[in-house]
Amino acid sequence: MRDFLPADLRRREYVVRVIKETYERYGFEPLETPAVENIETLLGKYGEEGNQLIFKILKRGEHEKTGEADLALRYDLTVPLARVVAEYGERLPKFFKRYQIQPVWRADRPARGRFREFYQCDVDVVGTRSAVVEAELCAAASDALTALGFRDFTIRLNHRQVLAGVLEAAGVPVDKHADALVALDKMDKIGFAEVLNELSRRGVAHPARTKFMGLFEGMAELEHAAEFVAGDGGLNEVSQTEAYNHAALGRLVEFVGGNEAGARGVDELRRVYEYTHEYGIAGRVRIDPSLARGLSYYTGAILEINVPDLAGSLGGGGRYDNLVGMFSGKDIPACGFSLGLERIIVVMTEREMFPKDLGRAAADVLVTIWNEESVRDSLAFAAELRREAPALRVDVYPEADKLGKQFKYASARGVPYVVVIGDDERARGEVALKDLKTGEQETVARAHAAAILSERLHGNKS
Repeated sequence: MRDFLPADLRRREYVVRVIKETYERYGFEPLETPAVENIETLLGKYGEEGNQLIFKILKRGEHEKTGEADLALRYDLTVPLARVVAEYGERLPKFFKRYQIQPVWRADRPARGRFREFYQCDVDVVGTRSAVVEAELCAAASDALTALGFRDFTIRLNHRQVLAGVLEAAGVPVDKHADALVALDKMDKIGFAEVLNELSRRGVAHPARTKFMGLFEGMAELEHAAEFVAGDGGLNEVSQTEAYNHAALGRLVEFVGGNEAGARGVDELRRVYEYTHEYGIAGRVRIDPSLARGLSYYTGAILEINVPDLAGSLGGGGRYDNLVGMFSGKDIPACGFSLGLERIIVVMTEREMFPKDLGRAAADVLVTIWNEESVRDSLAFAAELRREAPALRVDVYPEADKLGKQFKYASARGVPYVVVIGDDERARGEVALKDLKTGEQETVARAHAAAILSERLHGNKS
C-alpha cells in the first residue's frame, strides 16, 4: 500500500481518463460499490488460493474478543457487481454494461507491479451468452491500451470448457481438475518442467499429467512451424498469428476428440476469435490453451493481456455465467475484463510513455503579497483572474515575504508567471507580470491582465 504524490496522481488520473473515455465509447456506464463486503459474499468465489488473500475485518465491540471476521475488503470488482445485479436487477437494463474503476485489496506478497492495494479498471456485460461480448471486451481493452500508447501487447484467449475437455481427454480425474488448473496457471511464472512437478505434488498420476502437458509441447511445435514459414518470407506477422491460431484450434479439436464440453468450448473459442476480425484486432489475439486464470468462477472464455518483459499481465477476465446466480438464484450470464491500473502505470513509466505536459506546474500564475496591508487586494486580484479567465490556475503566496523568496518559490514549483502588485502599481490600477522563463517583467493595466495571461498561456481559452 502506497502514498501517491502529485506527479504520481497526475499519471494515474491520465490513465483513468483514457480508459473511461474508451469504455464509454462502447456504451458502458459507471458503477461504484463499497470497499467492504460481508465476508460470506466473498468467500468461496475465488478458489483455494484466492480465499487466502482476502483481507478479513475482525468483529468489533463486544464481539472483538472472538477473533472472528464478519466483513472483508473487496478482493475484486466482479463479485460486488454480481451482488449488485442480484440486488437491483429489476432497475437495470436487460443487458447491463458497466465499467468500474476502484481500489481492491489482496493480502499478497508485494513485487514489481503487484501491490496489496491497487486499482482495477473493470468492464462487464451482464445478461447475454453471446460471443459478441467477449469480442467487444477484447476490442475495448485493446482500444484503451492503444490510446495509452501500447503497441506490443498480446490478447491471450482460452476457454474453461476447453480446459475441462483437455483434462478429461488426458485422463485427469474430475476431482483433480481444480488442482491441475492451479498448477497450469503458473506456467508463465515457473515454466513447463515445474508445472509437471506441481501436478505430481498435487496428486495427478504420471500417465495423465504426461498426456496433459503433451498438448502444450504440441502447441510449441505449431509455434515454431509458424515462425519458420514467416521467416521464410511467406507470412507477415498478422498472417503468422492467424495461421498459428487456426492450427491451434485444429489441434484442440483433435485432442478433445468426442468430449462434448471440450468440443463445444472449442466452437465458442473459434466464434470469439472470428468476431475479433470484425473489430480489426485479430492480429493481436493468440489462442493459448495454457491460459487457465486461477479464479474459480470462470465458466467459459477466459482472456488475458500481456506485454514483453512484465511478469504477469496488464489485465484479464472471462465469462462467469454462474456467479450472479449464487446471489439471485436466477440464471444470469455475465462476462467481464479488468485492466490493472498499477501495472499499466509501471510499464508506461519505465518506457517513458506519458505525455510530457503531465509534469506541468501546479499553477499558471502566482500572485505575490507586497506587504501585510495588501493581503486582501492580492486575494481579490487572484479571484478576479479565476473569474475572468477560468482556464487559468491561480495560486497565491500566503505570506508577506521578500519578493525574492516568493519568486524562488514560484520557480521551484515551475510556475511560469508571477504577478506583483506594489503600492505604485495599485495606485495606477496596474500590475506587474514577470515571466520566470525569460526573466522579463512588464506593467499592464489590471483590467487587461487576465486576458493577457490567458492569451500567453492558453491561446485565449478562457
